[in-house]
Amino acid sequence: MTNYKVLFLDIDGTILRRDHTIEDTTKIAIKQAQDKGIEVFLATGRPLHEIHDIAETLAVDSFIGYNGAYAIYNGKTVVDEPIAGSVIDHFLGVAKQNEHEMILYTNELNLLTSKTKPIVKDFIDYFALKDYQSYEGKYRDQILGITLMDVKPDEPARYDLKGEDIYFSEVNVDGLDNCYDMIRENVNKGQAIKKVLNQLDIPPEAAIAFGDGMNDKQMLQYAGESFAMANATPDLFPYAKHRTTSVEESGIYNGLKQLGIAED
Repeated sequence: MTNYKVLFLDIDGTILRRDHTIEDTTKIAIKQAQDKGIEVFLATGRPLHEIHDIAETLAVDSFIGYNGAYAIYNGKTVVDEPIAGSVIDHFLGVAKQNEHEMILYTNELNLLTSKTKPIVKDFIDYFALKDYQSYEGKYRDQILGITLMDVKPDEPARYDLKGEDIYFSEVNVDGLDNCYDMIRENVNKGQAIKKVLNQLDIPPEAAIAFGDGMNDKQMLQYAGESFAMANATPDLFPYAKHRTTSVEESGIYNGLKQLGIAED
């Protein structure tokens, strides 16, 4: 059996079920991996200041947040890639012209372009965001991630910017239609785990990753063993080596059992 060293886990739709709970089998599988000396990272599009409860429940203290823009290993920052201020200006302008809304994430705050739009309220409620306030220009150079809202499927292209290699990953959550995370081609979960593995001197072959959304694509491509959840966006399946059961059906447990890590 390969000597696996590190496990990267997406949160929403991978660890967390639709009702925001974690299956007991998921907790068991993660604990069994940790007991075997495997370092566990939560790898999420969420801001890191909003996942303390999940981290505490799973006894995890290493993270990749903001879709790869920021990473921490045992309390030490190993990736810190804010978005260029010129890109922020461009996005704010396009959003205003098209009556879209945005949440812009810093390392401490969730910054809103509107507090009253129903889609923004629904997003805040679903993800139980706590630290939010209206966007102000003084935060322009601290933004690590962006979510667009009220964006029709043909509209993300309006944000294209010459010289910036970006794409958009639809938020894979029932009831939150027309919401997209902005992903940078050179700043994503895959690039972040590459930097983490280099820092830890661990080869990709010793890494495992689980995910369900297109923001997990590069992460699943880079890890030696990768699993797409059965509930994943169908476009994600070609990028994973394996397909496991859904988040509601012990997906992480069954995947790790396949590798000989989780046990009955």
